[in-house]
Amino acid sequence: MSSSSDPRLAGRIAFQYPDFTAYAIARFCIVIALEMQSVAIGWQVYEITKRPLDLGLVGLAQFLPGIAFFLAAGHAADRFDRRRLLMLCYAGFAACSGLLLFFALRGIHSAKPIYFVAVLLGTVRCFNFPVSRALLPQLVPEVHFSNAVAWNSSVFQGATILGPTFGGLLYAFFRGPAAVYATAIFVALGAIVSTIKIRAREKPRPRTPINLANVLTGFRYIWQQKIVLGSISLDLFAVLLGGAVALLPVYAREILHTGPWGLGLLRSAPGAGAAAMAILLAYRPLKNRVGLTMLWCVGGFGVFTIVFGLSRSLVVSLISLFLVGATDMVSVVIRAILVQLGTPDEMRGRVNAVDMIFIGASNQLGEFESGLTAHWFGTVPAVVLGGVGTLIVIALWAWLFPELRRANELSVAVET
Repeated sequence: MSSSSDPRLAGRIAFQYPDFTAYAIARFCIVIALEMQSVAIGWQVYEITKRPLDLGLVGLAQFLPGIAFFLAAGHAADRFDRRRLLMLCYAGFAACSGLLLFFALRGIHSAKPIYFVAVLLGTVRCFNFPVSRALLPQLVPEVHFSNAVAWNSSVFQGATILGPTFGGLLYAFFRGPAAVYATAIFVALGAIVSTIKIRAREKPRPRTPINLANVLTGFRYIWQQKIVLGSISLDLFAVLLGGAVALLPVYAREILHTGPWGLGLLRSAPGAGAAAMAILLAYRPLKNRVGLTMLWCVGGFGVFTIVFGLSRSLVVSLISLFLVGATDMVSVVIRAILVQLGTPDEMRGRVNAVDMIFIGASNQLGEFESGLTAHWFGTVPAVVLGGVGTLIVIALWAWLFPELRRANELSVAVET
């Protein structure tokens, strides 16, 4: 199947492949389910405890299983049928939603059961990430892979827009989290049905023995590829310091004086910005100066995080978060293409498992960092200091990784 001369069709060429379309629908469904659920979890925990630190603990509970199981998850993604593993992961997410629904119907008054489910969610996510990422290159030809990455990111961000909004509205309308968790179960089941339709172009992979050397292959690869190391570590420390998502329930309730619906809008705003940027990159892919573009955009991420931290207006806050998501998406697309195209298929699971630790540390551990610093210094200083820290990290990385700063074209950067 060749790309069309019509630039509008060429911009969405990935959807001419039915397997990618089924994959994208499944991903859209599961992310909506998880994002709806995250809004309900955040509001429910804060209503129970009234402590920002407990919101950070939810992120920590989801991050720790990744540390424990990421090596096994990466090896499983390289050893077993990736489509079936992905279906099992989606079933695991549905089961976690079922547990949250059970606890909500019981009317719990402690956050401990929610932390327990957060650990289970983190465990499933640990296996889901590498297998989902490793499956994607098998769905489209390599020549159209960058387009698939951009649309995959756009689909993800579209779900992060709708998911929190639906979650917040359902929570407010039904006056509790039970309806959110019940809806998440059915949406996750839809993801499983769509995944059944995927027929990946899997190449025979050697069944590597389970030993320490094979399991650590992902670490060795990333350490040797300095551009890849620089890009994913930049994202790690920038988002780790600059992430403010965990504190959005505090901003919604205590600073912007809104309710669950407002929290849903705040959670959706970064996704809206990221989706807009991903669609732009699908039609106008990066062609040169990708390293400097990435550094400048991560710098914008830090600046707009500071603006959000200082804002007392819902409109200004939404615009700031929109721009936070848009600037972050540039580094997401660049990193995804670098890791996926530059990695042999038989080790993509292990390399993506290592990448997952970087991303998980920046997101879930970043939520814990935000909750902890808010507990120490207050909510607004925590967000502002995080944004300043992001700007410092960019200056350091531009010096430590000259290969990243000088990277011009993605096609050259991923050559091995």
